[in-house]
Amino acid sequence: MEPIRGKGPGKYYRKGLTLIELMDMLPSEPAAEQWFITARWPSGIRCPWCGSDNVQEKSAHPTMHHRCRPCSKFFSAKTNTVMQRSKLGYRTWAIAIYLLVTNQKGVSSMKLHRDLGIPQTIAWHLAHRIRKAWDNHHGPYEGPLEVDETYFGGKDRNRPWYKRGAQKTIVVGAKDRASNEVTATIVADRTRPELTKFIAPLLDVGTEVYTDDLKSYRSLPNHEYVRHTIGEYVRYQVHTNGIESFWAMMKRGYQGTYHKMSPKHLQRYVDEFSGRHNIRQLDTMMQMIVVVQMMEGKRLTLKELTRGR
Repeated sequence: MEPIRGKGPGKYYRKGLTLIELMDMLPSEPAAEQWFITARWPSGIRCPWCGSDNVQEKSAHPTMHHRCRPCSKFFSAKTNTVMQRSKLGYRTWAIAIYLLVTNQKGVSSMKLHRDLGIPQTIAWHLAHRIRKAWDNHHGPYEGPLEVDETYFGGKDRNRPWYKRGAQKTIVVGAKDRASNEVTATIVADRTRPELTKFIAPLLDVGTEVYTDDLKSYRSLPNHEYVRHTIGEYVRYQVHTNGIESFWAMMKRGYQGTYHKMSPKHLQRYVDEFSGRHNIRQLDTMMQMIVVVQMMEGKRLTLKELTRGR
C-alpha cells in the first residue's frame, strides 16, 4: 500500500511509514537483511575492507553471507558498522531505527525493551549504538547562524542535600537558517576561547551570526545580538528563536522520555536530537536509509560504553 502524505501542520509533504507497512516490508529476517544490504550499498555490494565490488554472495559462512574475492575476507551488512558483532537480528535493528527516527522526543531503553522483547541492558546498548551513527558535525554554513548555549542537569530541589549545587553540563549549539541544520556539542565553559573553538569552523566568508548578549560572543565577525538581559528577544531578523526551539524539544525529551542524561553519555543524546532534526525533511524510509549509511565505519562496544560507570 502506498503511504499517504499527511495533511496536518508541520512537514506535511513527507511520506510517512506506518508500523504495519514496515512489518509488511520486512516480513522475515532474510528480507530485513536484504533491506540493510540495499540501504548500505545502493550501487552494489562492496567489500568493507578493500572496497572491491568483486564479491561472492551466499558464502558458506554461517553469519557472513559475502566473501571478497581479492582479499578473501568474509563480511555481512553489519561488518564495520555499529552493528558489528551484534547478535540481534536485522529486523530488530530496523524496528529500533524506525522508532528512533520517528519519535521526536526519543525512545527510552525500557520502551525498546518492551517493544522488541530484548533485555533492557541490550536495548540501552542498542540505542546508544544508533546514536553513535549521528555523531557527524557539519559546516561551514551559509547563515545567518543562530548560536546559543544551554545547561543540562538535575534541579537542586530534586537532589538530596549532599548533591545540591552540582555543576550542570553546558551545551552550545548553532542553527543555520539557510539549511535548517543544527550542530551542537558539550563545552567546558562559556569563555570566549571555548565558544570560539566551536563556532569558527561553522563560519563561511560573510556568514552572519546572531546570539544573545553574552560577552564571550562579542569578538565574532558579522555579529549581531539581542539583549536578553533587558527583555529584548527579537530585533528585525536578529534573534535566536530557532536554536532555542531546538533546546526546548531536547529538554522535553530529557524530562519526558529519558529523565536523566549523564554527562558521560550526553554528547550522544545531543547528536541524536540534532541528527534527527537534520533529516526530518526527508521521507521516513529515506531517514532510515540515511541512518544506516551513517553507521558505516563506527563502533561502540559495551566495554567502551560502560567504562568508568
